[in-house]
Amino acid sequence: MNPELADRARRIRRATLGDQLRRHAQHQPHHPVVIQYDGEQQRTEISYASFDAKVNELAAGLANVGVVQGDVVAALGRNTADYMVLVFATVRLGAVFTGINFTFTTKELTYQVNHSGAKVLVADSDFTDLIDSARGELESVTSFIVMGSPAGAAAGQWTEMASMMVAGAGEPSIDLDENAPAFMVYTSGTEAFPKGVLISHRNYLMSTTPAWTLALGLDGSTVWLFLMPFFTIAGLGSMTSLVMCGATVVLMSAPQPAAALEIISTERVTFMAQTPTFYLGMTSSPGFAEADIDCMTRCITYGGTVPSHMVNSFSDKAPGIVWGTYWGQSELSQLGSVGWFSTLDDIPGGDASWIGKPVPQLEIRVVDDEGNDAEEGEIIARSPSVMLGYHKDDERTAEVLRDDWLHTGDIVRIDAEGNLFFVDRKKDMIKTGGMNVSSVEVEKALYTHPDVHEAAVVGVADDYWSEAVTAFVTLKPDATASGDDLIAHCKEILAGYKVPKAVHIGEELPKDTQGKIRKRELRASGGNAG
Repeated sequence: MNPELADRARRIRRATLGDQLRRHAQHQPHHPVVIQYDGEQQRTEISYASFDAKVNELAAGLANVGVVQGDVVAALGRNTADYMVLVFATVRLGAVFTGINFTFTTKELTYQVNHSGAKVLVADSDFTDLIDSARGELESVTSFIVMGSPAGAAAGQWTEMASMMVAGAGEPSIDLDENAPAFMVYTSGTEAFPKGVLISHRNYLMSTTPAWTLALGLDGSTVWLFLMPFFTIAGLGSMTSLVMCGATVVLMSAPQPAAALEIISTERVTFMAQTPTFYLGMTSSPGFAEADIDCMTRCITYGGTVPSHMVNSFSDKAPGIVWGTYWGQSELSQLGSVGWFSTLDDIPGGDASWIGKPVPQLEIRVVDDEGNDAEEGEIIARSPSVMLGYHKDDERTAEVLRDDWLHTGDIVRIDAEGNLFFVDRKKDMIKTGGMNVSSVEVEKALYTHPDVHEAAVVGVADDYWSEAVTAFVTLKPDATASGDDLIAHCKEILAGYKVPKAVHIGEELPKDTQGKIRKRELRASGGNAG
């Protein structure tokens, strides 16, 4: 085939995120892509056709301020329909989108903007003052755009996103390669500086979204209560895959358990995903007993040990709910494995560390430190969903993409049927007295005590043990267990070297915006938190 025909064929068969959005707008123009509840619980619904048109209008506006293929657009804001429009307008132009954690300090914000080389910075009006305080340090930004109305002394230095929209604009004509990067997702920064994970259009169309349809059962009838912040891979990846599947995304201004129960009932939500801490918050909400949640078919949980009383509370309320557990990471464009269970009895071996089996688009091995296949070791992977690499970091890219495999840094156990059981992050394994201890295993033991509401286990630096196994716990209402009681309980379940040397009981554990417990802060406390 001559080069001209090859280029023509490539453009005709192209699979980018913007292409699939356009197809949904044609096939189901009136189907809602997003339903948004604001802080006053006012409801806004946008159809696929209207959303597609808004994306084109904003893409034209971004082009007018100089955004071209390969540029980076950064956003600092909470989950809104405007944020979703911005994401798809960016990638439709062939630019790269990166989301910034809205809890960041000025220093953290400045690092990500400068490292990404963002040309445009978009923010909710709540965050313009934060950005204005760092303007002099933001090296690459040429345009500052606000979602909403700017406030403060520097309001005149902001362009309102609504004013940029070019009414009636058609889809931009971009010769975009589906292998081009669409997203730059920053890791949590638990190791040195955060890494910018580059994810291509092809990752989703070839692998991640098909995995959601095959392994999670998503389709156009799915109504998903969306609680994960868009700046994370869980948030951006899930939102993207839901739109690619033609589903409906339901947003709320702030993830509050009581409000979530009301929205589930009103919108007849079928799916949701959140950390165990959020589900626990729902079960302890005053309205849980009366809530109408029988529309729910799937509840996915991630980012922490699953306590039995959480599952039992939901099962008593809505016996038809099927629970999902999954594992994934940014370097895999999110999804790696998934498993379903209706009761804890369905979990292989009754082991709550179960993370299911690999999705169809993922090939895995479990290897020891020498690279030999093992029953327990690091999980390494191959898939079309593997990242392009780390932005501006060839050295760390080479560390994880070697020997034709992605080295994930996660330790798992695999059984004869291919079930995977999460052991720990390599960096979270506790080395105590010459022995390795999984923090997850100790947390599971603590959760079997009837008084424990939440638990997190870390290694705290210790002159004798190197790291002392240390637990941080919150109790259920009216519970009276002491730290000594919980240590005694663990001694009945665990080998002596795994038993916490100390248990700190407090009113709450530090969490990030997804509800994941911040183990870094617990380690840094030296055992004095609580």
